[in-house]
Amino acid sequence: MNVRPIPGASVDARGRRLGAVFAGALLLAVTACGGGGSDSGKGQGDAKGKDKGAAVAATGQSEAVVSIAPKNGATAVDTSGRLKVTAAKGKLTEVVVKNGKGARIEGSIAADGSSWTPATHLAAATKYQVHAVAKDSAGRTAAEDSSFTTLTPDNTFVGTFTPEDGSTVGVGMPFSVRFTRGITRPDDVEKAIRITTEPAVDVQGHWFDNDRLDFRPEKYWKAGTKVTVELNLDGVEGRDGVYGEQSKKVSFTIGRSQVSVVDASKHTMKVMRDGKLFKTVPVTTGKPGYATWNGAMVISEKFAVTRMNGDTVGYDGEYDIKDVPHAMRLTDSGTFVHGNYWGGDAFGNYNASHGCIGLRDVRGGWDKGVEAAWFFNNSIAGDVVEVKKSTDPTVDPSNGLNGWNMTWAEWTK
Repeated sequence: MNVRPIPGASVDARGRRLGAVFAGALLLAVTACGGGGSDSGKGQGDAKGKDKGAAVAATGQSEAVVSIAPKNGATAVDTSGRLKVTAAKGKLTEVVVKNGKGARIEGSIAADGSSWTPATHLAAATKYQVHAVAKDSAGRTAAEDSSFTTLTPDNTFVGTFTPEDGSTVGVGMPFSVRFTRGITRPDDVEKAIRITTEPAVDVQGHWFDNDRLDFRPEKYWKAGTKVTVELNLDGVEGRDGVYGEQSKKVSFTIGRSQVSVVDASKHTMKVMRDGKLFKTVPVTTGKPGYATWNGAMVISEKFAVTRMNGDTVGYDGEYDIKDVPHAMRLTDSGTFVHGNYWGGDAFGNYNASHGCIGLRDVRGGWDKGVEAAWFFNNSIAGDVVEVKKSTDPTVDPSNGLNGWNMTWAEWTK
């Protein structure tokens, strides 16, 4: 290539101008190369932008919305039906509800993840903390925290129960609760009482009127069974505006099996221990007009000495014995199995009582060798006395701890 000198320019100037021309041509070539690869470069830039966008989406705000009712800071909240956690545009993955002592409230998340509800009522006058987490369809989490306080009731009830915590009882002992107020919401109250046994056995409750609830298995307990009862009555609304205020655990053990069978026609009582004949005892039962109830009756109380007054059971003026020895209650209406020191030769021979089951005894009960003392010392609360072949009807199941006189179908309906 011939390069003509620029007029008036020096050789050095011409050289610099030539360099500029070559530099421009090179720049044009580089630009052309860059331009030829610009489509490829643009594609790489888009890919990087998409990756960055995906990363932002993955770490961005979740679309899930967690809602907790009642609202944060709420007070005087009802103990049932108010607490609920829900999720919109996502699914709940975790819900933790704790009371002020850190005890967790059990509950369950719905199958579709849309809601959580507690498994039981809440306690009264208690502050609760709620923590809930949900995920949206992209796996991003949203969390919500809240706290509220339940109401303090003006009217309350408790349950008095038998047997006592830590006791050993006979195979006929139900767990019986008597409430200080009549219950008009029995299902809620019954649900708040949980019974577990070892070995496991089905235990069901039955209401007598509206203030007593008894629990028992279908048949007498097996000897050695351990029973645990959780009374979670705190906060249960037993009737409108009346709440339970009791939270207690009770445990008792079933001892050896003792079922005593009284034959009112033969004037005998066969004491069966663990299914075998332990001893046969002569007795006297109710005389004509005062016959002893038929049926299974459970020993509920024991008295070394007690007073029996006919006025208290409708037999006005017929008797008042201040020192009846070795007495064990069988019904609320006044049926006992007890020592009798005034019965003469009635034991094993004829029926002479006002409805009780009498065993030979001495005044003051000092002789440990007589039948009444022996039976008293070998019996515990919860042992069963079954009366047969009396002329009286079967004892009412609610008269004492005597629900065994109902069939299982009647008990559970």
